[in-house]
Amino acid sequence: MKNVLISIFTLVVVIIIGVFIWVPKMMDANLNPVADHRPFKISSRAQKLHDSLIIGDWHADTLLWSRNIAKKHYYGHVDLPRLQQGNVGLQMFTTVTKSPSGLNYDQNSAKSPDDITKLALVQRWPSDTWTSLTARALHQADKLHLIEQQNKDDLMIIKSVTDLENWLQQRKSNRKLVGGLLGTEGSHALDGKLENVEVLFDAGFRMMSLHHFFDNKLGGSLHGTSDAGLSEFGQLVVQRILELNIILDVSHSSEKTVRDVLALSKRPLVVSHTGFKGHCNTARNISDKLMQDIAKNGGVIAIGYWQGAVCGYNPKAIVNAIRYGISLIGEDHISLGSDFDGSITAGFDTSELAAITQEMLIQGLTESQIRKVMGENMLKLLQNQLPKA
Repeated sequence: MKNVLISIFTLVVVIIIGVFIWVPKMMDANLNPVADHRPFKISSRAQKLHDSLIIGDWHADTLLWSRNIAKKHYYGHVDLPRLQQGNVGLQMFTTVTKSPSGLNYDQNSAKSPDDITKLALVQRWPSDTWTSLTARALHQADKLHLIEQQNKDDLMIIKSVTDLENWLQQRKSNRKLVGGLLGTEGSHALDGKLENVEVLFDAGFRMMSLHHFFDNKLGGSLHGTSDAGLSEFGQLVVQRILELNIILDVSHSSEKTVRDVLALSKRPLVVSHTGFKGHCNTARNISDKLMQDIAKNGGVIAIGYWQGAVCGYNPKAIVNAIRYGISLIGEDHISLGSDFDGSITAGFDTSELAAITQEMLIQGLTESQIRKVMGENMLKLLQNQLPKA
């Protein structure tokens, strides 16, 4: 009997260890796949141009997963070695704090069971993250700060214009140095408290979106149930975000919310990961007219790499969307916003980004246009909108 109990105990321990070690890795790999494809053929002209670019990506949800991004992985889309291999200089790391089960582009309830709670438990996040969305954002930020402390030659977190200029100077002698920035995937991360805007700012957050896949205290999501605009609380949050020189991201917000934000803000807005409805008519994309209004206000539209945004996920589909955007709102307002590691199927990971440069040359974009889209437009907005120091 004693041997049987020991065997049962051992089995239980093995199962528990398996849950905490292998399940997070399996979830990451299954939810963030790269579609099978042949190696991309990159011409010497495209590779030379790509290597000379400043490349920036406005949106990757990599910090959500238990992956150590200091090391190269065979699954998922982003880590420091693969960013370096793809010559990505600026990466916005966005923090996901709530995601309704069964999410879709049409309608989601904020009361639906939350998948991030389950993920926090299985990934052994601190106990305060089990109930606090602010704690979840802070935990993901802490992960990035720790990586920076341990990998000074590979990652520099950018919080100000001064940091950005220091990164530009250091990168002249160290092309491997990635400039990391922190953003939120929705302001439900505030836990409904205005003072948490400053809490997140102090933790290094320099971009905040208002919504994800559901309505929240700030107002209506593009994928929620109300189709509402900004609430009174939402207006207060927007005003505080602008006061602190945090970049405002209107991805996932309802069209009414976006219009309300445009009425409040003289500063440029960002749509950090999206497509154009006139090019890819899905419920994920807001109207072309609203995109034009965002651009007229100096904003930047960042093109995503997945089916729901650009009606495809290979380089050709992405560059088709980029060309459509240039025709619609101009080359000074288009950027990259991959949504890597955001539970999407990608056609490539970030190490293969030269395929985008190759395709833009194939489709006839000029070198100046390529430089702007790949990163100069992002760099310019950061230089003009980040806190000075």
